[in-house]
Amino acid sequence: MPETPDVPDVPEDVRTLDPRSLRGLAHPLRMRLLVNLRHHGPATASQLAERLGESSGATSYHLRQLAEHGFVSDDPERGKGRERWWKAADKGVMLDNALHHDPNPEVRGALNTFIHEVASMHGQELSTWLGTMHDWPETWTTKADFSDFTLRLTPELLAELDGRVHDLIDSYRGLAMPEGEQDVAQVRIHLHAFPQRKLDTPDA
Repeated sequence: MPETPDVPDVPEDVRTLDPRSLRGLAHPLRMRLLVNLRHHGPATASQLAERLGESSGATSYHLRQLAEHGFVSDDPERGKGRERWWKAADKGVMLDNALHHDPNPEVRGALNTFIHEVASMHGQELSTWLGTMHDWPETWTTKADFSDFTLRLTPELLAELDGRVHDLIDSYRGLAMPEGEQDVAQVRIHLHAFPQRKLDTPDA
């Protein structure tokens, strides 16, 4: 769930959050519900409750709130009788950079919740991989990457780098393999880029 790039256009299947939609999404359970639907496809409130360790009452309520803000919708191709299936309305969301300067304290609070929950979900995904990596063939465990880098950049160069990385990742979407193809898996890529203050070094 990255920020809106300064130069590249936002893809049509990615929604840019405004103050109202941000406040509608910025809740830990709602964000986890939406991510689960995106990663694993349509599901019922009961199925999502079991996956996330929540009550079906809680997942039902927050799914309705997500629907009210247009993040999820009914999946008419699934379900029988009163069984209600939900699907994600978009493939992703982007933050409008203007949200960082919004004067409304509720919007700033929602932005803080949103960003911290994204970071928390990334940490949970990484922990899950570390706990299950030995269940995967060596061809996968030796290809996973935990690299980090430190560069000296201006804000403009950081934005340029971020845009180029996004473009590179997007170029691989066209290489998507069909379902059922041998040795193909859903791969998660996290991108964190932020400035860091350099510690003062005392004179020797």
